[in-house]
Amino acid sequence: MRLQREAFLACPSDSIDYAVMEKTDAAAVLAVDVGWNDVGSWSALWDVAERDADGNAWHGDVMALECRDSYAWSERRLVAMIGLDEVVVVDTEDAVLVARKDKVQQVKDVVARLKREGRGEAVLHRKVYRPWGAYDSIDMGERFQVKRITVNPGAALSLQMHHHRAEHWVVVSGTARVTRGEEVLLLSENQSTYIPLGVKHRLENPGKVPLELIEVQSGSYLGEDDIVRFEDVYGRKA
Repeated sequence: MRLQREAFLACPSDSIDYAVMEKTDAAAVLAVDVGWNDVGSWSALWDVAERDADGNAWHGDVMALECRDSYAWSERRLVAMIGLDEVVVVDTEDAVLVARKDKVQQVKDVVARLKREGRGEAVLHRKVYRPWGAYDSIDMGERFQVKRITVNPGAALSLQMHHHRAEHWVVVSGTARVTRGEEVLLLSENQSTYIPLGVKHRLENPGKVPLELIEVQSGSYLGEDDIVRFEDVYGRKA
C-alpha cells in the first residue's frame, strides 16, 4: 500500500515510538531477550557483522591494512583502507561516506544540508525507478548525459517531447518500438535511432524480455523537468 503523497508529506518526522507507541492504549509490551538490534546506522552493521582478528568487518571488495574496529561497504569497486581505527567507509553508486563510528548518526545533518543547498542527491538516487522500469545515469557533463534505460516487458514511456535536448538511443538487448514524429520504428539489438529536439516520441517494449538501451542526451538543459507529456498510460502529467 502506497500512501498519498500529500498525506505522507503532512506527517511529522517522528519515530513510531513517539508518534504511536507512547499514545496508544491498543498495544501491549512484553519483556523478551532475543538479542535485538534494529540496525539503525552503519555502525550498527559493524555490531552485528562477523569481524576479523582486528575487529574489522566489510561487504564487497574491500582491502584493509593496519585497520582496527572499522566497517566498510563497497557496491562496485575496490575500497582500500590504510591505518584507520573506528571508522566507517561506505561507497555506493550515489556517494561516498567516511565517518568515525561514533559520528555516523550525523549523516542526517548531511542530508539536511544537501536539501538546503538544493542538491539532487537529497531526493534522487543515480538509479531512478519509474512505473515502466528504471534509468541509471552513467555519465554527465556540460551539455550531455548518458543513461542506461530498462523498460519492462509490455511497458511504455509517455508520448513526449523536449524543448532543450535531443536524444540518441542504442538498443543493447530486447526489442524497442519507437514512435518518432509520424514514424513508428522497430529496433533490435545493436540498432539505434536519433530523436531531434522538439519531436514527439515514445519508447515501448513490445517483447517478453526487458528492453535495455543506452540513451545519450545532448542540449543546453538536461533536467528531468524538460518533459512535455501528451499521453501517458500511468496518468502522469508534464
